[in-house]
Amino acid sequence: MEGIFAIWQRDITKFFRDKARLFGSFTMPILFLLIFGGGMSGTMENMMIGSMGGEAGGADFNYVEFVFPGIVAMTLLMTSIFSALSIIEDKDFGYMKEILVSPISRVSIAVGKMLGAATVATIQGIILFLLIPLIGLTYDFMSLIQVIPFMFLLASALSGLGLLFASVIRSTQGFQMTVQILVMPMIFLSGALFPINNMPAWMNFIVKINPVTYGVDVMKKIMIDVDTLSPVIREAMGLNLSVFGRQVTFFEEILFILVFAIILVLLATMSFRKANA
Repeated sequence: MEGIFAIWQRDITKFFRDKARLFGSFTMPILFLLIFGGGMSGTMENMMIGSMGGEAGGADFNYVEFVFPGIVAMTLLMTSIFSALSIIEDKDFGYMKEILVSPISRVSIAVGKMLGAATVATIQGIILFLLIPLIGLTYDFMSLIQVIPFMFLLASALSGLGLLFASVIRSTQGFQMTVQILVMPMIFLSGALFPINNMPAWMNFIVKINPVTYGVDVMKKIMIDVDTLSPVIREAMGLNLSVFGRQVTFFEEILFILVFAIILVLLATMSFRKANA
């Protein structure tokens, strides 16, 4: 446990000392929020209301309310995965080699790195909550409190993915290019920015195996309180996520993210062991 805590504490300290990283990590989410939430909200709302066929309740659709949980999830994704870049930097400076030859177990290394990245990502997601009154939204305070533990779980799973890539890629340039190719499809094929209904079969398959899809869906269900929405709006917003024709439950989505996180930590641990062999 001491090894896990030491690695976790080091990553948190590095993050808060790096002001440029702290500021730059908000650029993309805020940019997407301004473009999709502000500039395109009217167009998207008209399209969504039109897709509802004039059904009652269509006028209650708020695209900014729909997209904000997705922006938070996007922040978790980008911060969690790119935080693993520190592993490659540690390799270059020799710090990772010192850790690998120390008595600290490989599991502790992977878990410590994962918790550090997940904590940083969760903090950044919480900071985005400060924008809620500025963009004219109102979320229930208890809903925001309830979504935080899941934000940490999702960030842990995604940081595990970053750790796996960082443990096998040797250069920062290669890591950034590889992860960038991975991150953008995960964002756009998750329901974060627009509903994921009526997609081609091959694209729908990617949507269903994308862990961010389930993370975004859970966050929207908690923050938007979908039980109060009409079935027409829920269908138009893509909040009736189903796999093989069966609607996925809230707890099944959480279980999927949990299992995904455990598998990736185990894979990252095996990779660390191979690196030290």
